[in-house]
Amino acid sequence: MAIERSNLLSMMKLSIKVLIQSSLSLGRTLDSDYPPLQQFFVVLEHCLKHGLKVKKSFIGQNKSIWGPLELVEKLCPESVDIATSARDLPGLKTGLGRARAWLHLALMQKRVADYIKALLDHKYILSEFYETGALMMEEEGAVMGGLLVGLNAIDANLCIKGEDLDSQVGVIDFSLYLKDPANSETSKDDAKMTVILDQKHYIEELNRHLSGTVTDLQAKMDSLEKTNSKLVEELTAATDRINSLQEEHQQLRKENDTILQSSQKKEEVSLQDTQVELETYRQTRQGLDEMYNVVWKQYKEEKRIRQELEHELDLQVGLKQEMEVAMKLLEKDSHEKQDTLVALRLQLDQVKTLNLQMFHKSQVHSGCCALEQGSQPWGKDPIYLFIFTLFLQLHQTCHILTYFHHFFLLGLEDGLRSERDQRQNLQKALQREQDNSSELRTQLQQLQGLHAELQGMLQEKQQLQQTCEQQEQALQEMGLHLSQSKLRMEDFKEVNKALKGHAWLKDDEATQCKHCHKEFSISRRKHHCRNCGDIYCNNCSSNELALPSYPRPVRVCDACHTFLLQRGSSTGS
Repeated sequence: MAIERSNLLSMMKLSIKVLIQSSLSLGRTLDSDYPPLQQFFVVLEHCLKHGLKVKKSFIGQNKSIWGPLELVEKLCPESVDIATSARDLPGLKTGLGRARAWLHLALMQKRVADYIKALLDHKYILSEFYETGALMMEEEGAVMGGLLVGLNAIDANLCIKGEDLDSQVGVIDFSLYLKDPANSETSKDDAKMTVILDQKHYIEELNRHLSGTVTDLQAKMDSLEKTNSKLVEELTAATDRINSLQEEHQQLRKENDTILQSSQKKEEVSLQDTQVELETYRQTRQGLDEMYNVVWKQYKEEKRIRQELEHELDLQVGLKQEMEVAMKLLEKDSHEKQDTLVALRLQLDQVKTLNLQMFHKSQVHSGCCALEQGSQPWGKDPIYLFIFTLFLQLHQTCHILTYFHHFFLLGLEDGLRSERDQRQNLQKALQREQDNSSELRTQLQQLQGLHAELQGMLQEKQQLQQTCEQQEQALQEMGLHLSQSKLRMEDFKEVNKALKGHAWLKDDEATQCKHCHKEFSISRRKHHCRNCGDIYCNNCSSNELALPSYPRPVRVCDACHTFLLQRGSSTGS
């Protein structure tokens, strides 16, 4: 296997060398019919097949290089297109045909060396497909990857769709690599001629490039002359503009003074007005708070009274219902007693009639007794004695019945009298309850009126709170306007200082830095602060900020930098 590896590596070197030399001598794009290119693919296929493991399947033994080449899709994402194209070609049925199509596409993509190197870097994956002594698993594989880098100089346009890649026989043709010694000198002359022609083409291309650069420089000179004339015109216009701006500057200084005075007066007046409004607002707020506390206490007291009245009303309603039930029961009982009274009166009348009859019978009996005492002959008759005893018994029963009748009538009259008194008392109590319920209704109506007044007062309180909030917002807006006006005044003051006061200090007048007091020298240069106009060293004036008088950020000293940053932060807040 070592001898096979060395032979295959030498054949790979020869095929790549012949392919590169022939393609450079032709100077055109290679196609599929070019013999050195066909032999290169055959040699590369033999190199990839060396030491390949045989995989067994249901159909039979399979030995194809498509397995390891398909792994490149996972290692290099840019090879996904050629892998899908090799799978989707309609004429291919075997893995060898797909592998040959993949190699053709990778050569046209100029990425054969990169893909083979990616496989060689992951030998633990290749061990599934190759044996231990295979070319791809040894050092010869790395050498082959380095040799394939030279193929990036070749342009190939290969047609894969119509070719029968499945049935091609990969046989190496050694006749292409055998040299004829008679033609060696002619080949040297041809090489010299190609070198001379290449030098000629290079010189012609250089001359063409130089002529193009000369024309470009001439066009640039013309454009520069035009821009120079335009700049001269713009300079004159700028000088005129500077003069007009200076005049405007004088006018603006005067207007700035007047605006400064008027703004100061307005600021004083607005401050006085805001203080007065703030004082009135505080007083109104205090009064409203007091009114709100009083109203809230009244509302709580009235709410408590209303709850008590509602509870008492519920009790009175329950008592009224109980009274009505009792009245109904009393009426029913009185009706029953009246019926019994009527029945007893009828019985009394019957008893009276019986008494009268018994009285008459007693009179007859007394006459009989008188006759008996007159020594009548029938006085000792037994029938007479029986009748006499019967009359005596009837007389006694009549007396007993009359006694019981009078006693029962008296009891009924007392019960009726007590029930009448109880009914009158219940009617009086019902009248009192009705009066109490009417009073409770009036109190409830008064409470509802008070509740309505409380709702009105609460609405009035909400309106007053809204007015207070509006006044607070107005005060906040006035405060914002005042702060903004103050900032504007400071800006106006700074602009005014920049316009009139802060004339730059002359270089001759400053011998040391104003901040650190170090002497100026060749290494420590002088720098002007664009805000205050004094001279500082580079360390004390290394900051830059945008100023109102300068459109771009300019150099300022450390003191002006901190002051301007503090003012900017207060403005932002």
